[in-house]
Amino acid sequence: MAVRGRFWFALWLLAVLGALWAVAARTTAGLRLARALDETRQHRLQLEGRKSAALRRLGTAQSRATLVPRAEGLGLRLPADSEIVILPAPGAVK
Repeated sequence: MAVRGRFWFALWLLAVLGALWAVAARTTAGLRLARALDETRQHRLQLEGRKSAALRRLGTAQSRATLVPRAEGLGLRLPADSEIVILPAPGAVK
């Protein structure tokens, strides 16, 4: 039984359609991945903004301008220079 031209045409047509389907599938997957990457970058930027805001609030809370009035409200005071004792760390060489 000889293979006719219609068979070869159908075979090549299926091969071309398969290749086109593979290209479309890869393109769609690439677009989905790019969209997910963009969302991840946006989320990262939001988290970095929240981190910097938290660091700013922490710096403000640790500042002397904030701590001294709170300490005075609790009945505490700043020590004089003669009252400060610096203790060496254990094992420190002088």
